[in-house]
Amino acid sequence: MARLTASFWVQAYLTRLRLADIPAFVTSHGDDTAGAVLVKLNTLDRQAEALHRSYDLMSGARSWITLAKGDENDVDAAIAKQRGFDPDLWVIEVEDRHGRHLLDEPGLD
Repeated sequence: MARLTASFWVQAYLTRLRLADIPAFVTSHGDDTAGAVLVKLNTLDRQAEALHRSYDLMSGARSWITLAKGDENDVDAAIAKQRGFDPDLWVIEVEDRHGRHLLDEPGLD
């Protein structure tokens, strides 16, 4: 089974956000082919959440889980730490006061 490249997935995700009138920006451009993706949800009240894809070895399911949540500075520090481990990491910042990130929608979940 062929897998989508990271770059293709990121562009599709940004398009879906744009169509929902949710601002989003690539703040760290990772490896175009196989870079992991981390999404920072900024609710514009100094709070944020960082989400990343996780793989369950037992079931084979992939899901988005929280890496860090709380004060935006703390979330930024957690993201910086991850970037230190993985220089190929993509970081997308989504800005939405209602906390929408669309990662639970079909095709992105």
